[in-house]
Amino acid sequence: MISNKMIDLVKNSSVIRAMFEEGKNMAEKYGAENVYDFSLGNPSVEPPKEVKQAIVDVIQEESAMGVHGYMNNSGYEDVREAIAHSLNKKFDTQFGSENILMTVGAAGGLNVTLKTLLNPGDEVIVFAPFFGEYRNYVSNFDGELVVISPNTKDFQPNLIEFAEKISEKTKAVIVNTPNNPTGVVYSEKTIMAISEIMYKAQSMFDTSIYLIADEPYRELAYDGTQVPYLTKYYDNTIVGYSYSKSLSLPGERIGYLVLPTEMDDFDQISQAANVANRILGFVNAPSLMQRVIKKTLDVQVDVSVYDKNRELLYSKLTEYGFKMVKPEGAFYLFIKALEEDDKSFSAKAKEFNLLLVPGSSFGCPGYVRLAYCVDYEMIERSLPAFEKLANEYK
Repeated sequence: MISNKMIDLVKNSSVIRAMFEEGKNMAEKYGAENVYDFSLGNPSVEPPKEVKQAIVDVIQEESAMGVHGYMNNSGYEDVREAIAHSLNKKFDTQFGSENILMTVGAAGGLNVTLKTLLNPGDEVIVFAPFFGEYRNYVSNFDGELVVISPNTKDFQPNLIEFAEKISEKTKAVIVNTPNNPTGVVYSEKTIMAISEIMYKAQSMFDTSIYLIADEPYRELAYDGTQVPYLTKYYDNTIVGYSYSKSLSLPGERIGYLVLPTEMDDFDQISQAANVANRILGFVNAPSLMQRVIKKTLDVQVDVSVYDKNRELLYSKLTEYGFKMVKPEGAFYLFIKALEEDDKSFSAKAKEFNLLLVPGSSFGCPGYVRLAYCVDYEMIERSLPAFEKLANEYK
């Protein structure tokens, strides 16, 4: 018999993954060209050629133990030093190798962070809509998720409710910008306000509250939008980064944590995060990909491909009567459903072979998420289906 906690997790397994599997079944039934799967944020852009070449170069240049052996749980020191130097150049920070911990993607980094910080009953605040797996990550370590209700006007965080709900039990606040599922970038004004509220709470409750910046979409920003780097606004910030989107490498599971020296209890947290990396079973981040990342720090995917998709979908869907905030980053549209029940609306969309994810999965009922990291041609083929779906509600 599996554990009680796992019974609940299996029962409430990811809606996104379930729809992805359903999409494969529908493709077999109707033909892949007739199914319009916008469910999964799986990058459609190929990894840059420099990444492929770096993989070959690393295998040919390095000794077997240099590529495939164990290392410090934090990762290779030269890789961490190179990442720190790259961040310092981009964001005018002062990081060194001691501030970087290589992780098994952003998800691994978040779990390492929460394992490091949480005692049972500690609260973690998230802003709806939010990536649904945060619930499971917090639950993994017996924390309590506190959800700030969505501001559906512009999807910037609801700061009034945030100030009301932050408490002596709050241990961490997770911020995801550019945001999944809305594509909204939290403005500098928003980040400064979040920081001010958190500084006041720390002083009031005489405690340390950590801001966790979940940043897999940092490089995917459009129209010159600037994404604030959060360590510059709040001392107790931990940054979780992944190369899944910036280099189109989601399956390689490679990322890092930034643990700034100025945060409270830096030495303890750094040591504990190293131990958490090991005892959670990651041990260390994939060694080959660490070496590859060092060679490709100045490389990224062609974001214009996603931008082209964004512009086509936004213009056509608004023409059909759908309402949404135009995304500034990531590769998602968060569309207001044409009926109150977002799950019922997603089911209606499926009648036209459109796979959309209900917003209730992200803590925001009444909306659906559309991932536009897909082929442009598929988007073009899907437009008549979206128009027919809209007409069903006219």
